[in-house]
Amino acid sequence: MGRTSDAGERILAAARSLIELRGYSALGVAEICKAAGVPKGSFYYFYESKEALVLAVIDEHWANQERSWRQILSGEAEPLQRLRRLFEATMATQSAGQQSCGTISGCLFGNLTLEMSNQTEVIRGRLQEIFDAQVDLIETVIAEALARGEVTVADTREAARSVVAQLEGHVLFAKLYNDTERLGPLWSNCLALLGARTPADVTAAR
Repeated sequence: MGRTSDAGERILAAARSLIELRGYSALGVAEICKAAGVPKGSFYYFYESKEALVLAVIDEHWANQERSWRQILSGEAEPLQRLRRLFEATMATQSAGQQSCGTISGCLFGNLTLEMSNQTEVIRGRLQEIFDAQVDLIETVIAEALARGEVTVADTREAARSVVAQLEGHVLFAKLYNDTERLGPLWSNCLALLGARTPADVTAAR
């Protein structure tokens, strides 16, 4: 049973790596199994289809990312400091990937959205749920900052969507140019988007 479970984990890990490097559409079951070091016939013991496998990859990636985001965004630091740490963690992740394989892989969810959102409704729906969950997490932080008088947004939900969109866009450009410096303006742009106030402004407002 242990070896059987290990084979399933190897298929999942191989699929995740290959999708990050090359995308989903060009991959075949045989290639995934070869990379995992398991017989091709083993694939359908664990996954009924390649689509089921990519959903498992998405869910695993989000479980890890959500855990990280919650840890960063629910700390004791001031709201905007927590948000900045999220951006710094994103840049560190992209830099680590570039050092590991020579290229920036970008965001798995963003990559799959561009590649697959018009191909399969179930994957599109799952990606929508994940981006909505990201917006939820960031909106909570923005609402805290608004209550403290540190930002001046009119709609925290729309502001959170804009922050997620900006984060995705900067990561997309970093991938396109294979240059983490493209992530450099992210924080200053976010502050402008949120209408962030200086410490003097906040003190005066209070």
